Amino acid sequence: MSLVSLRFNADQSRAAFTIRHPQGNIITADMIDALRTGLDSIAANPHLKLITVEGDGPDFSFGASIPEHAPDRIGQVLHVMHQLIEDLLEAPALTAAIVRGRCLGGGFEIALACDVIFAADTAQLGLPEVKLGVFPPAGAALLPARVGLARATQAIVTGQSRSAAEWQKTGLLELVASAEYLETAVERWFVEHLAPKSASAIRHAAAAARLGLLAHVRHTLPKLERLYLDDLMRTSDAVEGIAAFMERRPPKWKDA
Repeated sequence: MSLVSLRFNADQSRAAFTIRHPQGNIITADMIDALRTGLDSIAANPHLKLITVEGDGPDFSFGASIPEHAPDRIGQVLHVMHQLIEDLLEAPALTAAIVRGRCLGGGFEIALACDVIFAADTAQLGLPEVKLGVFPPAGAALLPARVGLARATQAIVTGQSRSAAEWQKTGLLELVASAEYLETAVERWFVEHLAPKSASAIRHAAAAARLGLLAHVRHTLPKLERLYLDDLMRTSDAVEGIAAFMERRPPKWKDA
């Protein structure tokens, strides 16, 4: 099974990536590599106006692979995930996440790295990492810039997921539609807002719009990565949270 598929519309002005994994489209290192390769493969397309990312089936993604967050693996996985975030922020067209169902953790981080987010009215988006004794580095870099510090802090510290309607009130979502109508709504948005315009103009306008965010992420994300790997992963609770999830039991926190 392909972890990432890519399709184009007739004039190749829209590229659509679909991520898939039998366990809720969890974000694995192999999926990240495949998505990065796919983005690289379309970088030279001069007609491209919109790049979308969506999940296969009823959910966008349950989040990152928890086994890959074990202490002996997380360093490498975290680094390539953050490279993907920068790839999306440097994409050669406007980028959009099309979100259905659950969009959690690493899946939400990918959506946050896109220029716009389209969501089904039944979607739930959140960053639950704190419940595992950790935090979301890319989410901590991206979410405050997208919705403000107070709302972002609440989401990151509580790990609470919110509905599409709640996130739309923060300005995070471009549009919300019923699940069965979402693709049609996205296509209409594309036809109205992007299709009549120059692909070159869209490419440069998107780069200009995200320039400040890209600079912020490049400055902040390495520090968050080091905070995660050098400080957080040395705490007993971070290790316990991952172990408890793997063993399907409640964590036993030591507050250390």
